[in-house]
Amino acid sequence: MAFINLAVENITFVRPAYFIISGFIGIPNIRYYFVFLCFIYILAVVGTTLVMTVITLDHTLRSPKYVAVFNLAFTDLLSSSALMPKVLDIFLLSHYYISYNDCMTFMFFSFTFYAMQAFNLVVLSYDRVMAIMYPLHYQMRVSHKLILSLIAFFWLLAITLMLIEVGLLTRLSFCKSVVIQSYFCDHGPMYRLGCNDITPNRAIAGSYCCIGYSLSKISTYRERVKAFKTCTGHLSLVAIYFLPITFVYIFGNVIHPNARIISLSITTALPPMLNPIIYVLQTQEIKESLKKLFQTRAQFRIAAKY
Repeated sequence: MAFINLAVENITFVRPAYFIISGFIGIPNIRYYFVFLCFIYILAVVGTTLVMTVITLDHTLRSPKYVAVFNLAFTDLLSSSALMPKVLDIFLLSHYYISYNDCMTFMFFSFTFYAMQAFNLVVLSYDRVMAIMYPLHYQMRVSHKLILSLIAFFWLLAITLMLIEVGLLTRLSFCKSVVIQSYFCDHGPMYRLGCNDITPNRAIAGSYCCIGYSLSKISTYRERVKAFKTCTGHLSLVAIYFLPITFVYIFGNVIHPNARIISLSITTALPPMLNPIIYVLQTQEIKESLKKLFQTRAQFRIAAKY
C-alpha cells in the first residue's frame, strides 16, 4: 500500500515549465511607475558606486566600520542589479513568462542579497554598540579581522538559508496555478501555489535594545546627544529597511493587492538608493573625503589646461 501511495504521489507531482509574473498587470498608467523605478535604480547604482569608490581611494577610511559600510554598498548594488533590471524587463517588454529554473535562480539571488542587507545592518549595529558602550576600548574590541569574519559568516549564512528555502520550494507540486501574484519570483506567493502540505519558515531578527539602554546610562545631556549622533545614520538605515516592509507584511491582507505589490516594490527599491545618501550626509569622514576628491580633480583639470 505504501508503494502504491508513493507511486500516486510521483504521478501527481507537477513541476511547471514556466511561471507567469502578474504583479503590475492591469494597473492604470503603470509605465510611469516603471520610469520611477528605473530612476531609483540609476541613483542606487551611482550612489553605491560612489561610496565604494570613495572608501577605496581614501586611505583614511580604513577603519572596521568602513569595511562594513563598503560591504553594505556592495550588497545594495548587487541587490538592485539582481532585481530591478529583471523587473523592468518583465513588465516593460512584456516578458511575463519565466521558466521554472530561471525563476528559482532569480528568487535565490534576490533573497540572498536582500537577506545580506539585513545582516549588514547587524554588523553595523555591533560596531555602533561597541562605539557607544566601550568608547575607550573600541579599537581593541572591534578589529578588521572581527568585522571581516562577521561579514564572511553572514554571507555563508545568507547563501545557506536561501539554498534551503529554494530547496524546499523544489519539493512542491504546483498543481493549482502558475500565476505568481507579485512583481518577481516572490517566495510567499510561490509556496502558496503548492499542493503539498509544506510550510517553510524564514525568520531574521535583530535587536537594538542595547543602543537605547546604553544611551539611557550616559550621564550628561551633551554626552547623550554625542552618542545619539554616533548611531543616527545607522538607526536611519534600520528604519528605512525594516519599518516599510514590516508595515506591508502586517497590513498586507487588508490593503488592495496592487497597493501591496507597489508598496513592497518601493520598500525593496528605496534602501539601496537612500543608504549612500544617508552615509554621505551623516558621516563627516565621507563628506571630507568627497571634498578632497573633488578638489584634487579640479586641480588636476586646471593643471591639464596649462
